[in-house]
Formats: sequence, structure tokens, C-alpha cells
Amino acid sequence: MIPKGKIVAIGGNEDKGSIPLPFNAEQAQRILFFEQGILKRIHDELYGIGTRIEVITTATSIPDELFQAYLHGFMLLGCDNVGHLAIQDREQAARPETLQRLHKADAVIFTGGDQLRITAAFNHTEALKLIRRRYLHEEKFLIAGTSAGAMALCKTMIGGSYETKPLVKGIVSLGDGLALLPHVIIDTHFVNRRRIPRMIEAIAMHPKLVGIGLGEDTGILISKGNEIETIGSGLVVLLDGRELQENNFRQLRTGEPLCLEHLIMHVLPKGRSYFIDKGGINN
Repeated sequence: MIPKGKIVAIGGNEDKGSIPLPFNAEQAQRILFFEQGILKRIHDELYGIGTRIEVITTATSIPDELFQAYLHGFMLLGCDNVGHLAIQDREQAARPETLQRLHKADAVIFTGGDQLRITAAFNHTEALKLIRRRYLHEEKFLIAGTSAGAMALCKTMIGGSYETKPLVKGIVSLGDGLALLPHVIIDTHFVNRRRIPRMIEAIAMHPKLVGIGLGEDTGILISKGNEIETIGSGLVVLLDGRELQENNFRQLRTGEPLCLEHLIMHVLPKGRSYFIDKGGINN
């Protein structure tokens, strides 16, 4: 089924869920977003006065501070109808009040932090079923995720990686995400944190998926579940293994080097589009 809703996945600027509370003006400013250009695009994709946005802070250890950062950013854009869903577990996700707010929202945003917190709280819940149903059937519904929140949107989700020699088997761990995006794997802070090796291994494990590496202050707008448009100031890196001619992943033991032939890479700046099904770039 072709989804009628839209998704915005953002590469993040820092791991907002792992830093302590802001302790000086510089750090406080960092948490107040280098992503306002992307927030404006989210705002522009929504519809009219009274648009309701719910910020879901499940992933972060500083939910109140991070919500205030989003609230401030959207208020600068003229949108003050922003709520905070501080869901920490499946019980909170199942509450009637939570479901009612998710039903009334025009957009939901999963913040950064730890993507495993998101999947632990939402997978196999009525809240996720409601979000997925609205995404599939409603044109005026948008789901966004930044950093960990973006990674969790995929069916196959990067859970983490190990500090070992790169481009060998066994550096990346994968798990079950929210399954809103079944055909891609998303990684964030992609260039800044040198995450190309772990995406290469992820694609070696799942060569029928397209790997999407999001730079910082960079995102993608996904329409109809297929068309990807780069937004923000940086670059999007796409790794496509669907035409691999050699892939030795299944034959390797942990720690042995990968060999992939004909792994296709695309680099998309702002305003360029890519079609997942065809694998092609459009102006």
C-alpha cells in the first residue's frame, strides 16, 4: 500500500539524549537547534492555523529540556500548538489519553537519544498501530524523527556498533524498528561520526534495502513511501546494494573483512530527489 502521509527523517546535530543538562550559554544554544531550517520545512508541510504537533521524548534522558527546545523552535515559526508526550514505557503508550492525543495530532516528532528506548516503548502497541494507520491513510499527517528518532522509523534498525576494525563482519548490531519505512535503513550523524563502515555492513546483511546516511543539520522528506527529497544544509549519502555482484557476508566469521562488488553510492544535496523503487535521482 502506498502511504498517503509523509515522513521527515533528520540527521541530528548532537546526541541530545546523552549530554547533561545545559550548563552554559553555548551548550544551551546548541540544544536550541541548528535544525530550524528543517523545522520550518516540517511546519510548512503542515496545514494552517491550529496545527497540532506532539513531541515524543521517549529516547532522551532530558525530556523536559529537549521539549522546551522544540517548543521554542516552533514558536519562532509561529506555531505554538505543540504538546509533549513524555512516554517512557509501553504502559504509558497504551493510556487512553496518549491514544487520544495521537489521534488528534497533525504531526508527531520522535526526538534523539537512544533508539532502543523508542522500540521498547512502542513496538506491538496500540499507539504504534494508530501512528502507522494514520500514516498510511491520511494525507494530512506527518511523522518526523531526529537522530535516534529517525533511525527507529525503519523496519530494520541500526541499534549500535562496536569499536573494532572497520569493514569487517560483526561491527554493527541490527534490530526491529517501528517498521514505518520497510525498504530503507537510516543512519544519522553519518559523516561527522564516520558511520559509513557500519552502513556498509548493514547493507551486506540486507542487500535488498537502501542505506540512507544523514549528515548533521540534514534531513529527508519522504513522500508516498518512495520519493526522498534532501532538506537542510548538508548532504545525504545513499548506499544501494541491490545490484551487488559479490557479497561474502554469509561466508565470513566475525572479524573477517568484507568483500562487496558493485555497491552503488549516491550523494544528494539539498533539493535533489531519489526514488527508492527505481534507484534514480531526479532534479
